[in-house]
Amino acid sequence: MMIRSDLRKETISTNRIKTYRNFPMVPRVVFGRGSFSQLNEILLPKRKNADAPFIFLVDDFFEDKDFVSRIPLMFNDQVIFISADEEPKTAQVDALVSRIKEQFDESPSGIIGIGGGTLLDLAKAVAILLNNTGLAKDYQGWDLVSRPAVYHVGIPTISGTGAEVSRTTVLLGPEKKLGINSDHTTYDQVILDPDLAVTVPKEQWFYTGMDCFIHCVESLTGSYLNAFSQSYGEKAMELCKEVFLGDIPEDESRDKLMMASWHGGMSIAYSQVGIAHAMSYGLSYLLGTKHGIGNCLVFQHLEEYYPEGVALFRQMQEKHQIKLPKGVCSNLTQDDFDIMVNVSLGMEPLWENALGEDWKKIMTPERLQALYQKI
Repeated sequence: MMIRSDLRKETISTNRIKTYRNFPMVPRVVFGRGSFSQLNEILLPKRKNADAPFIFLVDDFFEDKDFVSRIPLMFNDQVIFISADEEPKTAQVDALVSRIKEQFDESPSGIIGIGGGTLLDLAKAVAILLNNTGLAKDYQGWDLVSRPAVYHVGIPTISGTGAEVSRTTVLLGPEKKLGINSDHTTYDQVILDPDLAVTVPKEQWFYTGMDCFIHCVESLTGSYLNAFSQSYGEKAMELCKEVFLGDIPEDESRDKLMMASWHGGMSIAYSQVGIAHAMSYGLSYLLGTKHGIGNCLVFQHLEEYYPEGVALFRQMQEKHQIKLPKGVCSNLTQDDFDIMVNVSLGMEPLWENALGEDWKKIMTPERLQALYQKI
């Protein structure tokens, strides 16, 4: 079976020997309840000097919580609290980079992202822009980053997005919602501590967990599927079923969902997602819909494309008594629909993975608008 990356088809050299993308993985990872306590010993060897701080980008949910006292600050290290209420934006990345450069004469020893997908994506983007010229929007695309990012660490406090393991940082730009997809994006270190997810509200737990589940459905049914992505996707799917359809203790559920997120992220590292994610990007760009719930809003209407996955999704939704908003697109104008459709159809690798090389003949703008109108 031909293996394709999430960005490019395989290339063939002049002597007809296949070459494959050499994707990076997170080189170091710690997993275990309470493992956040090891952060100080992990960071110490990476500290360049007393004038080169570590910058902690932290979900503002934790601003008045005891958790903040556990962050190992030294010298002129700084914690910046950031709201995760909205999708991360290129302008937000640029503002953070300017703030750090203006405040410190020396480049930071590292950037540490603590939170969900929004914070993890912001931390990756800031780490890249600190070492590269220009603005964040200039790097929205594939393999546009020329210089390595500064050292960066990802610490998820909610499970499902796979942002802790992926080579992309999805950002809402002035013209598009698109990731900085680069070998330099991947975290240098990840700490997976299930205890950090104890405070996640039930609905957010479900929406973000469904992001992982939908990753698996789209990867495992896509035309880009290969043995590498399949092995991770199948494990993530197994774990999602245990978490969302089984009856297991809460602490075990957190462990398993954190590993499902990791495996789900890996399943699309050498593959791709599909229709739900492509459509979710349109919702997010126009309406600011958060990624997890956006995927759910779309996926519930995709029986034609993912019949088994949608059936499982509805079982999970019913078991956990999750009611999705209705009428989200009911008051949109034709111009609004045109914007969403154009943003969504711009995600060509996702559509090709879902529907094959002739996807443009299958998913016309009219057909896509009809799907949006159901939401």
